[in-house]
Amino acid sequence: MNANLDASVCWSTSSFGGMPLASASESAALREHLVQCRRSERRLFALQCAAELMRGFVATRFVTTLMLVVMTIGAASLVL
Repeated sequence: MNANLDASVCWSTSSFGGMPLASASESAALREHLVQCRRSERRLFALQCAAELMRGFVATRFVTTLMLVVMTIGAASLVL
């Protein structure tokens, strides 16, 4: 029984005792995937870093931050 193989990129998971090597098409597909991942993650990574920075700032100064929020709301209610 002979099976026809598709000519598209086929990933190999076994090296059959030899040195595992990726084909040129596998390397190109992986390179393109990594480029796309880096493009999509740039903005999200920057946003995540900013959120972690704010969380660290607020967590270490929770009581002060809470008082500032309460005072800001109180001042805004007096102005209105």
